[in-house]
Amino acid sequence: MRQQDRTMQQTMTTLAPDEVLSAAKQFFARRANIYAAFLDKEGPTYVALRGQGGEEVIIGVRETEDGTEVTGSTYIFDQQVARFFSTLPPFPGTVA
Repeated sequence: MRQQDRTMQQTMTTLAPDEVLSAAKQFFARRANIYAAFLDKEGPTYVALRGQGGEEVIIGVRETEDGTEVTGSTYIFDQQVARFFSTLPPFPGTVA
């Protein structure tokens, strides 16, 4: 997989947007290693987290008729974003 393909990831979930953002802040703060990331900025539709060496992780949400669309963007923490997505309850009919 090319790095460009890993820097932006998307999934759908049954959680409400504010629940997704809260879960993201908790998930990344719990990492007890170089992949921990902590709140830098936030708004009603996103959280920006900073980690080791200033690495940025952005989690954005958008409510749709089909559930909550979640987008994760990062350069180095792509595995951690995928792990976070795997903790979210998937929307019926989507692949987690």
